[in-house]
Amino acid sequence: MPGSKAPLGLYAARKLRRKRKKFRWSQREYKRRMLMLDVKADPLEGAPQARGIVIEKVGVESRQPNSAVRKCVRVQLIKNGKQVTAFLPRDGALNFVDEHDEVIIEGIGGPMGKSYGDLPGVRYKVIKVNGVSLSALLKGKKQKPIR
Repeated sequence: MPGSKAPLGLYAARKLRRKRKKFRWSQREYKRRMLMLDVKADPLEGAPQARGIVIEKVGVESRQPNSAVRKCVRVQLIKNGKQVTAFLPRDGALNFVDEHDEVIIEGIGGPMGKSYGDLPGVRYKVIKVNGVSLSALLKGKKQKPIR
């Protein structure tokens, strides 16, 4: 085969494997994964959930074409001291969360770890407050413990 760039022949496997490995670095997803860039930039450091302390309650304006003030909280993570904004799902959730409460947050489920829906810059949601699930509090099944 004249003009073929790939090495041919019975003993070419090692060369082919090395060449493929070298050229994979030009693929964006491969490079990000191998250099662990997503994990390094992630405040949760690759964990599915994280514990934090509520610093303040904030209202985040939703993106076009919607118009609303979504209720969120600023949370300082215990593991590394980083601050993130977390969304409070469902109606009336803001009433169960106070400043200095201990919350557990998780990813909100947007594309590839990015923000979700019409919430700009909000990548996490609150699932527990002081060790009690937020959905149980909203349904009235449990009481919030006084700390």
